[in-house]
Amino acid sequence: MTRKLISSGSVFEEKIGYSRAVVAGDWVFVSGTTGFDYRTMSISGDILEQTEQCLKNIEAVLVQAGSSLRDVVRVTYVLPNGGEFEACWPVLRRYFGDVRPAAMMISAGLADPRMKIEIEVTALKRV
Repeated sequence: MTRKLISSGSVFEEKIGYSRAVVAGDWVFVSGTTGFDYRTMSISGDILEQTEQCLKNIEAVLVQAGSSLRDVVRVTYVLPNGGEFEACWPVLRRYFGDVRPAAMMISAGLADPRMKIEIEVTALKRV
């Protein structure tokens, strides 16, 4: 089975020692991804903007891996404040409403207090 590591260039990847995504055979495993705009290394204070940016970041790495958001089979959402999850639903529905991956939400602290949501996905690689 082939294994390919994909980096976004985030300083966290080097400091912690992980990859933004790992392609293993036909599978793409995308690490927990936050709402940082990696071009500017900035993050919005708004949870909806962070959710949108998370999904844009995930979409970019999936394309690099030969996959797409339409190929996502599993998604995990992590929010420090679980009460804010429902506000994210319209954004999530826009991206995953037709895809309908298996999903779960966990309420837990994140690495940076500015982070309001982190999203991890598993997708199939298009063959």
